[in-house]
Amino acid sequence: MPLLDEPHRPHESPEFNFLPRKFKIAVNGAIADRAATFVHDIGIHASRNSENEVGFRIIVGGGLGRTPIVGHVIREFLPWPHLLTYLDAILRIYNRHGRRDNIHKARIKILVKERGPEQFAAEVEAEWAQLKDGPATVTAEELARIEGRFTRHAYQQLADVRYPGYPFTRSPFTAWLKRNVHPHKRPGYAAVTISLKKTGVPPGDVTSDQMERIAELADHYSGGELRVTHEQNLVFADVRQAELHGLWQALKGLGLATPNVGLLTNIIACPGGDFCSLANAKSIPVAEAIQRMVEDRRDALDYLHDIGELDLNISGCMNACGHHHVGHIGILGVDKNGEEWYQITIGGSQGGAQQARIGRIIGPSFARNDVPDVIERLIETYLVLRDSEVERFVDVVQRLGIEPFKRSVYGDLDQRPARRRAPLAA
Repeated sequence: MPLLDEPHRPHESPEFNFLPRKFKIAVNGAIADRAATFVHDIGIHASRNSENEVGFRIIVGGGLGRTPIVGHVIREFLPWPHLLTYLDAILRIYNRHGRRDNIHKARIKILVKERGPEQFAAEVEAEWAQLKDGPATVTAEELARIEGRFTRHAYQQLADVRYPGYPFTRSPFTAWLKRNVHPHKRPGYAAVTISLKKTGVPPGDVTSDQMERIAELADHYSGGELRVTHEQNLVFADVRQAELHGLWQALKGLGLATPNVGLLTNIIACPGGDFCSLANAKSIPVAEAIQRMVEDRRDALDYLHDIGELDLNISGCMNACGHHHVGHIGILGVDKNGEEWYQITIGGSQGGAQQARIGRIIGPSFARNDVPDVIERLIETYLVLRDSEVERFVDVVQRLGIEPFKRSVYGDLDQRPARRRAPLAA
C-alpha cells in the first residue's frame, strides 16, 4: 500500500484493484465510537497502551446491509508505525480468500465469519510478519511531514465561562447548552453540534442560503472549520465559550438551534423512496411523523428529556444506509406486494459505552400510518420498565429482552383509538 499522500500507481499494487468487492474503513480517535467502527470492513480505533504509547485497536469483519454482522477485534493494540503494513496484510488475506462466486457474499465479513475470527487473525499475523518493517512502515519523519500539511487552530489562553443559572434553569438557551454543546480539550472553548433535525425538514438537510450563512458563522465562531457527522449534523469544533450565546442567537435566526442532539427526534434517515431508486419505502415522511408525534405534546421538550438518550435510525431498504440495525430503535422499509411497510428492530447499538450490537426484529412489519403509534408505545413501555431515569432505552432492552415491548405493541395496537392526526403524506 502506498504512503498516504503518494499518487495512485496501479502497477505497484495491482492486487488492490481486483478485490472481491467494495471495502469500507472507519477511523475513530475519540473514547466514544463516533464512526461506528464495529460495522465496517475494517475499524481503526486510536488508543494508548499502559506505557502511554499511541497505537490502534483493529476491528475486522463488520458490516450492515443484507447480512448485518458486528466486527471482531483481531489486534488489541498495534503500534502506529505499522498501521499501513497491517492493513496491507488484511487486504491481502481478503483478496486471496474472499468469495467471488456470489456478489452478496463477496465481503470480508463473510470471509471472517466462515473462517472464524481467530483463524483470520492468525492468517493476518502470518502475512504481516512478511511486511512488518517494510517500505510502507510509517516513520516519525514521514508522520511529521504529513502533520505539517494540516493547519492547527490558533487557540488562545482562555478561562472557562459559566452561564448564570446553567444547568438548573429552564430556557431554550439552557436546553441548547445541555444537548448541543460539548466539552473541549482546551479551557474556554467548546464544541457545538448544529442539529439539522428540525421537524418539517428532511433529516440532515439545509438550504443553500442556510449553508452560506453557516459558512460565515464558521469563519466567525470556529476558525473557519466545519465538520459533518455521520449522524447528519454539523459541528463547530472550536467555539469560545464566551461566544456561545451569540452563536445560539445566530443559529436560532436560521432555524438551526434545535436542542435535540442524542434525543429521539435526532433521527438518522436515508433519502428513502423520495430520492433513491433502490429504496423499498420512503423514510423522510416517517421521520417527520415521529417528530410531530413528539411535538404535538404540550410537554414535548420535557418528554424528550425524560426519555433521555435514544438513537432512532431509518433505512428505506436492506442496504441500510440509515444504519437501522444499530439504532436503539431501527426502522426498515420493506415491500409487500408493491406497498410500503416498515419492520421495527430494537436494542441495537453502534458502540460507545457498550459493545456494538445488531437490533432484534420485534415482529411483523407495520403500515406507514401505524409507525408513530408503534414508536410511542415502545417508549411508553420503556418509561414504565426502566429502573431509574438514567437507565437508557437500549439498556432496558438489553436487560429484559424484546418480549415486554413485543407484547405491548402487538397486544392491543389494533384496539387502540386512532390518533387524531392526518395520514402520512404520500
